[in-house]
Amino acid sequence: MNIRHRITMLVVLSFVAICIIGGYALLQSRSNAMAVRSVTEGGVPSTLASADLVSQLKDVQLGTMSLLAESNSNLLAQDKEQLSSSEARLKQSLDAQFRQIESPVQRGLVQEAQDSLNDYFNSIADIVKDKLAGQNELANATFYAGASQYQVNLQQNIDALRIEKSRSMDQAIARLNHNLANTVTTLALVTLVTVLLLSAMGLLLYRQIIRPITRMQAMMSEIAASQDFTRRVPVGQLDEIGKSTLAFNSMIARIQESSTQLKQKTNDIQSMLANIPQGILTIVEGQRIHAEYSACLETLLETPEIAGQDVMALLFSDSNLGADSLSQIETVMAACIGEARMNYDFNAHLLVDELEKRMSDGRVKILDLNWSPICDEHDTVQRLMLCVRDVSELRKLAAETHEQKRELEIIGEILAVSQEKFHEFIAGAMRFIDENQRLISENAASDGEVIAQLFRNMHTVKGNARTYGLKYLTHSVHLAEHSYDELRKPSPTLAWEPQQLLRELADVQSVLERYARINEHSLGRKGPGRRGNIERYLMVDKEIIQQTLQQLETVNTRNLHELIGARDAVHRVLRLLGTEPLAEALSGVIDSLPSLAQELGKDVPIVEVEDNGYLVRNQAGSLLKNVFMHLMRNALDHGLETPDARRALGKPAPGRLRLKMTLQQDQLAIALSDDGRGLALGRIRKQALARGLIAADARLSDEQVAQLIFVAGFSTAERVSEVSGRGVGLDAVQSFVSREQGRIEIRFVDQERGQDFRQFETVVFLPAAIAVPVDHPLPAPVSDAAQLQLTGQA
Repeated sequence: MNIRHRITMLVVLSFVAICIIGGYALLQSRSNAMAVRSVTEGGVPSTLASADLVSQLKDVQLGTMSLLAESNSNLLAQDKEQLSSSEARLKQSLDAQFRQIESPVQRGLVQEAQDSLNDYFNSIADIVKDKLAGQNELANATFYAGASQYQVNLQQNIDALRIEKSRSMDQAIARLNHNLANTVTTLALVTLVTVLLLSAMGLLLYRQIIRPITRMQAMMSEIAASQDFTRRVPVGQLDEIGKSTLAFNSMIARIQESSTQLKQKTNDIQSMLANIPQGILTIVEGQRIHAEYSACLETLLETPEIAGQDVMALLFSDSNLGADSLSQIETVMAACIGEARMNYDFNAHLLVDELEKRMSDGRVKILDLNWSPICDEHDTVQRLMLCVRDVSELRKLAAETHEQKRELEIIGEILAVSQEKFHEFIAGAMRFIDENQRLISENAASDGEVIAQLFRNMHTVKGNARTYGLKYLTHSVHLAEHSYDELRKPSPTLAWEPQQLLRELADVQSVLERYARINEHSLGRKGPGRRGNIERYLMVDKEIIQQTLQQLETVNTRNLHELIGARDAVHRVLRLLGTEPLAEALSGVIDSLPSLAQELGKDVPIVEVEDNGYLVRNQAGSLLKNVFMHLMRNALDHGLETPDARRALGKPAPGRLRLKMTLQQDQLAIALSDDGRGLALGRIRKQALARGLIAADARLSDEQVAQLIFVAGFSTAERVSEVSGRGVGLDAVQSFVSREQGRIEIRFVDQERGQDFRQFETVVFLPAAIAVPVDHPLPAPVSDAAQLQLTGQA
């Protein structure tokens, strides 16, 4: 029989015993309750009522004596009524006693008392008649002769009834006490037997349950204390305890197996930590390094003293991290260890992933750091695991690869520019850098005009670099340009420090020299190329040479007019040497417009070039590039609207730029116009008022307002970008033109005076010697970048 059945039997027996005891107690309690009810509700009231009969009989006797003694007829009537009332009460009491009869003896006594009471009151009635008749002596004789005898009999019957009632009540109480005593005794015996039976069953269960469990618990404790998982708890019986013991033995077997696997894994981990080529450590509370770490960490940090060390002192000292970064790392570690993983997730971005650490011999190692939290089953961070790798060589290789990639990119940028144009750009940029170096060295204090010239030069270099797509150089120049831009502000955030400015300029020069070095040494493109040196090679179109040679070969030497015509033809050809069409001179600028348009979100503009039969000398090519690089980029950015805006105004989406070259008053005039919204005179006035260039009540003409755009630093751009917004374009153009004894004007081509926008053209005047007229049509240069239209060639 198993333990469950035994316990069930014990519970059933206990329940049966309790039911028996309870049933017996219930039965006896009901019997005793009836006995008590008979005593309390029957015997006691009946006995008390029999005692009341004596009192009522006394009242009757007193009434009778009063009646006999009374002589007044009125009072006699009252005594008769009182006596009648006493008689009625006494009869009612006797009737009640008769209803509560418990034995024949009591029935006979009540019957005799009723008969005596009837006889007694009949005699009283006769006495009353005699008294009313005035026969007092007869009334007294009647009372003593009969009524007194009836009274004595009634008294005896009532006393006998009272005594019988008392005796009956005493017998009932005695029976009740006997029943109660028997009930208590029986319950005590049954309870004692039940307790003995249950105690015996409990003792039996103790021997068969508690003792085996105690032995099993003791052996389990011994196994747990000794950690000897090869021992097993013996099984006595295959009951629940035996099954529990088997389950425990099975668990011990699994623990033994798991312990073996754990030892194996621990050995594997130790082997891995000893051989893995990576530094691995764990950080415990107090920012201490746990005793278990990879052997590589000692080599990596060049110290065997790692266990228990403060990770901040061991790993982060002598590093390139600032005090703020170190404080953040220390705070994050303290806030994560022992707290919910959520804290780590929120603050992990503050843990650095790379640092430079100076070793004891002065070498610098670049260490890559990888952080991970180690959490328990409640997702609480117990430790932080940190993997450390020496990536110094990797970063060095990456830097070399990056430099090689950068050099390939630079080569691609250079090859996209012809040798002649690139040589010309390098030479021009070097001249601007040399001029900036001279201006900075000659001025120990800040000077507004000097800063403006520095900015114009550097902005021109950047614009030309962007024109030819030299992105790496553009970025380097932009950094230097930014310093000049800060210095020319009304409240500059930078101080005039010539040495710092020269260092920035040296960085630009270094990048520029790198471009030149790659061009000459890596690509072998030394010098300006075949067309570059105009002092040595004078270029002219081959068809013109062939036409002139044919004319010379067929000339009639005997004809003076033909000889003069041949001479004039040769003169014209010689005059064309070292010249080029305006479109070819500005081809680099025109070719850069598509990329600029894409950057500004606009369609590629159509460029119209009307040269009116004039060429420009090659010597002016650099000047024209510098001037129209600013003007054409400014027109594309500020003048032409976006495609959507143009369509809304009924214009074609691509904008149109027009270059027109003429001779005016012995000067070469090159006018640039566009079909955009025009010059923003309203915005120019607003900006001029904001900068204090004009008074609020100044009444300026449109021409005077237009001249404000040539003020250094003036711009109407809504935002500053690498394309525009720094207020240097027209200022630089005016500077370049002035150096060549030229000038620049703004001419309005409409009659909308006083409007916020007016159509205009920008006219650049240069010495007439720059232009050369042609008598023969020239082939149009090819341009793949912008849509180019040429007109006016003779």
